[in-house]
Amino acid sequence: MPETSAGTWAGRVRDDDRAGAFSNDLVTLGARVRGRTLYPGDEGFAESCSGWLLTVEHRPAVVVEAADAGDVAAAVRFAADTGRPVAVQSTGHGASVPADGAVFIATGRLRELSVDPRAGTARIGAGLRWGEVLAATAEHGLVPLCGSSDQVGVMGYLTGGGLPLACRTYGFAAGHVRSLDLVTADGRLRTVSPSREPDLFWAVRGGKSNFGVVVAAEIELLPLRTVYGGELHFPVEDAGRAAQVLGSYLAWAKEQPEEMSSSVTLMRFPDAPQVPEEFRGRSLVLVRVVCMGDEERGKRLVEPLRALGPGKDTCRAMPYPEITGIYQDPKNPVMVHLRSALTYELDEEAVAELVSFIDPAAPGGPFPGIELRHLGGALDRPPARPHAVSTQGAAFHLWLRMPAPPERVDAVRGTADEVLRRLRRWDTGAQLPGFQFDHDSAPDRVGRAYAEETYRRLAALKAVHDPDHLFRINHTIPSAPAEGIA
Repeated sequence: MPETSAGTWAGRVRDDDRAGAFSNDLVTLGARVRGRTLYPGDEGFAESCSGWLLTVEHRPAVVVEAADAGDVAAAVRFAADTGRPVAVQSTGHGASVPADGAVFIATGRLRELSVDPRAGTARIGAGLRWGEVLAATAEHGLVPLCGSSDQVGVMGYLTGGGLPLACRTYGFAAGHVRSLDLVTADGRLRTVSPSREPDLFWAVRGGKSNFGVVVAAEIELLPLRTVYGGELHFPVEDAGRAAQVLGSYLAWAKEQPEEMSSSVTLMRFPDAPQVPEEFRGRSLVLVRVVCMGDEERGKRLVEPLRALGPGKDTCRAMPYPEITGIYQDPKNPVMVHLRSALTYELDEEAVAELVSFIDPAAPGGPFPGIELRHLGGALDRPPARPHAVSTQGAAFHLWLRMPAPPERVDAVRGTADEVLRRLRRWDTGAQLPGFQFDHDSAPDRVGRAYAEETYRRLAALKAVHDPDHLFRINHTIPSAPAEGIA
């Protein structure tokens, strides 16, 4: 669809104001929006509310495929008038709570994208994925702070804080957002920024979808064309070799300057026909690096890792948009169980616990994929534009990803619980809001994603901007008056 200006969007929202209250009959909603309105049983209904994460199944009352911000406002106000919650989805990468009975707003058609090379900014609609943004901005020698996958939707990433591949150099992506257009629970389209409703601007960047439906964002871009990065594969034949590589990586990471961001992943593959032959029954330690220095600087910093003798080494100077290929994240929808934690520094005992999960000598499973993302650097400094996300002083982000076919969901969840139980002494108890899945998204656990003062402030703002909890199909933050928060 052609680009739609914020002014035109605002005009449509004002027109809806004059239209009066919505009828309580779901069928009448279709007359009030430009996009498609789908009901259970309609052709395309299931596809429209299905996302990348197939372990979460939605059964909404209605799906609104929004054509513009006016449609979003109409859907929000209809939900409020009919007492139904609002769910919103662009790609479904962040899906964690079933949208049963909700007014489900699909934002995939909000595809505005413009780049201002002089200002070094981009304006992005809510339906876009990072791959599309990278392709458009790279033409100007400018790039965004994206994560490991080019398939992830921009808005879910930014409202969760956004942990970029270059996180130690630039901090959270939320700190590089200049403004957001969102529809709040009263059905109004607002533009929020450091100078316009700054409290709401602060809350949305890290508070996920608790405060409204983001329909567009203006972000800062970096003047970069190339970056040094890649992956080092270490096949491990026994626990001793795995411990050597992991321990060496942890010692190396502790000495790295802020221009170097990295992670280490431990994997053990079952000896099963569905696994590619080259990985079948094998264990691997994978180290991924992204260095913001030049090629020579990157080579020097990576040399101690190369000295460990990787079986495969893809590190090189590459065009910035290619960094999303380093992690080889799946392109198609998947059924996986996802868990996360933030950890302190990891010692030899932690190394022993971690490598025990990929010990080739251990009979049977489990077979978790365990990633540790190195934090610190710019993540630990106050951002120029304050937001609601932080690492709370953690040294690493731990990320578990496990295939979870329906017949094995309970067993997979049990394995994930066991991994986290055995690593509890190094667990800070905190999490990042963009990585709370499965039962980590339960209301009694959402508070782990925020420092206490931050959570209290978010709860107070929730009471102001969404007192009826219209936006509760998400990582729900309960509202509470500023004076009465426990």
